[in-house]
Parts: sequence; C-alpha cells; structure tokens
Amino acid sequence: MIVGQSGGPTAVINSSLYGVVAEGIRQEAVGHVYGMINGIEGFLEGRYLDFEEALLGEDIEKLKTTPGAYLGSCRYKLPESLEDPVYPLLFQKFEELDIGYFFYIGGNDSMDTVSKLSRYAEKTGSSIRVIGEPKTIDNDLVLTDHTPGFGSAARYVASTVREIVTDANVYETRSVTIVEIMGRHAGWLTAAAALARKSVGDNPLLIYLPETAFDQEAFLEKVKTCFEKNPNVIVCVSEGIHDQEGTFICEYDNSVGTDSFGHKMLAGCGKYLENLVRQRLGVKARSVELNVSQRCSASMMSATDQQEAVGAGKFGVRAALKGETGKMVSYIRTSSVPYRMTYGLEDVNQICNQEKTVPLSWITEDGSDVSEEFLLYALPLIQGTVEIPLGADGLPAFVSRK
Repeated sequence: MIVGQSGGPTAVINSSLYGVVAEGIRQEAVGHVYGMINGIEGFLEGRYLDFEEALLGEDIEKLKTTPGAYLGSCRYKLPESLEDPVYPLLFQKFEELDIGYFFYIGGNDSMDTVSKLSRYAEKTGSSIRVIGEPKTIDNDLVLTDHTPGFGSAARYVASTVREIVTDANVYETRSVTIVEIMGRHAGWLTAAAALARKSVGDNPLLIYLPETAFDQEAFLEKVKTCFEKNPNVIVCVSEGIHDQEGTFICEYDNSVGTDSFGHKMLAGCGKYLENLVRQRLGVKARSVELNVSQRCSASMMSATDQQEAVGAGKFGVRAALKGETGKMVSYIRTSSVPYRMTYGLEDVNQICNQEKTVPLSWITEDGSDVSEEFLLYALPLIQGTVEIPLGADGLPAFVSRK
C-alpha cells in the first residue's frame, strides 16, 4: 500500500498518517507500506519511502504529536481527461511497487485526485483500491460532520482570541482589534472565535463570516454601538469576507494573485479594516493575522481531534482491505451531549470540488455573530490536551524525515 499527503498541513494530518501506516503494518495482507514524498507530484518524479525503514520505534509514535506533513505536501491537480498519459504512467509506477491500496490524505482538491484515480482504475480494470482520508482546518468537506484538523485549529483560534481579549482589556482608551482568520468561502474557523467568550456579551463582540455579505457602513455603525458596552472591541473576520457584489474586502486595498488551482490568494482584509476604522472613527486600531499558526500549532492540539484522526486512518485501511474503493472516510455524529461519533464511507465523487459552508441558520440575521447551535456543534471538537514530547532543549521533539 502507498499513502500520500496533499494540500495545506494541519496539527493532526500526521495522526491520520499514523493511523494508516500503523494499521497497514499490522495487516498480514500488506507486505510493504510506502509513503509518497510530496504527494502525487513527488511520486511521479520517483520520490517515495518505505515506512518500515524510515520510521522505527518511538519515531512512529511521534507522528501523532508532530504538526505539518511528515511526507511533504503538494498542490498538484491531475488532468481532467482520464485519457491523459499521466494516468498510465502512474499506474505503471504502482505496478512496479506491487501496490494494491492507495490512500490520500487531504481536502477538496485531494479528493479530486482520489476520484480520478479510482475512476481510472475502474475504467482500466485495475484492482487497486483508492481511499481518501479527510483533512482540512477549513472544515468545508461535504458529507462528513467535521474534518480532522478543524478541532485543533478551532482550539487555537479560541484560545488565541481569548488571550488577545485579555490583553486588550488593560486599557480604557477606545480601541478596535481586528483578528483575521483563515477561511475563503467557509467561515467555520472564524466562527470558532465565539468559543473564546467567557460570558454573554464578552469579546469578541463582532464575528463576520464569508457566508454573508459584508457591509462596511453597517460594520462601522456596529463598532460604534459596541463602544457602549466595552471601550475595547475585538472583531474577528474571515479572510474571504466580501461585499454584496462578491468582491473580496481585501481587494479594496490589494492586488491579489492566484494559486496553482486558480484560487485567489487572500490576505489583507484585516489591515484594510484596521485602516478603515482608524480613518473613519478616529480611534486606536490594530489588526492581527493568525496566518499559518492556526494549522501548525501542536501546543493547542485537541485530543479529540488527534484520536479521531488516528481512528480515521485505521478505518480507511480496514475498509480498503474489505474491497472498498472510490470512497472517503467520513465522520458521523450520533450525539452532541454527550458527544459521540463513528466512522463511515462516502462516495468521493459526491465530495470532491464541493464546499460545506456554515448554515445560515447558525449566523445572526445581521451577519455579525454566530448562534448557540454553532457552539453546541464545535465545543466537543476542541476538548482534551495532548502532551507533546520535549527534547533535551525543552522544546517540542517533532519527528522529521531522515
């Protein structure tokens, strides 16, 4: 079997990898467990490793407490046409390694890869089983209650915003702090900032998601109203907030490029709003962009998130050995209080290139906050603290490829 990682890393993407690798090594039907270095792109260039040689003893256990992508990642999109010569080349390489099972850990675009490979295998009569392992801090994969990585990132956001609130409260002078959080079209992670509140009416007083249109004039009026409650106003915004016409707020002030998938590279709405508040309201303003810390903080790893990611990895291997293919492992919530979940399988063709957004019913009518339903949904996912092994220097002992 062979496994790869793709797209942006998370705090628990290596926990999913651990689950796949550990279960693969345990299964007698699997002779070797290989890893693609830098995903499908690296594998096409002949870069892979054998896990039994690469990870020994305690090192494999440290995968569960190491953020980032141990195997390295890529943002490589397979051609739309299954007639493209890249497909027979890939399957020739699989045959050379006697691969019977293929696992890809990633988000929307990674599930596109799983879809194409499984459809090509079916078309050509290949017996290779192809399974997608979900991953994304954005929590925007459809047909799953939530995704590995979201719980840890949400915990980081909630904890960091609470720290920012505590810091801002030391002054009585009016001030506005804009916290910019990842989220292009789905505001799940920004919504997690609501978990930072210690009581009703606590900061952050305003939370804006990309699911609803952002009105600058209404925003400024809301800030002025918030000053009646607290001289220090914390505002949390998704990087992808946009106006009624669909123009990203960051585009008002910046020229933005695109990534390899054609997605606009969003950044800067926090800085734009900082300047807007300072100029229009005449108060102290600052912006904080949480950036990659949201996805690479092992110190804020949720134990629930980690345990579920490991379980998803193992579940996927067992499913593939039973003959399942063209599926993504899904999370099925059976209860919120007390929290319970189980694993399932969904047709990857119904998942890839789709986005799950925060339900509008979970966003207040004026678009400036989230409801209790979101808190009930998210709170179980951030529970539990993971003890990170430390090195002799007192810093985290992360495992990396030799």
